[in-house]
Amino acid sequence: MKEIVLYTQPVCPPCEITKMFLNENGYAYTIKDIKKDAAAHKELTRKYKSFSTPTVVIGDTVIRGFDLEKLRSAIGVK
Repeated sequence: MKEIVLYTQPVCPPCEITKMFLNENGYAYTIKDIKKDAAAHKELTRKYKSFSTPTVVIGDTVIRGFDLEKLRSAIGVK
């Protein structure tokens, strides 16, 4: 299984839905809160060229926003 990193921030309904999907399906993931962690914010914007949450990084795949189809595909489930 590839490492899953979720970039999130408080009061982000799509972030909560993404967490629910990952939790309900038993996937381990790392949360990086861009409001509490300046390094995570910098990494999100500079390395991944993303300015929105949620952003999910699975291996080399970057998913911006909540997209169930892309999440399932990147994780390898149908």
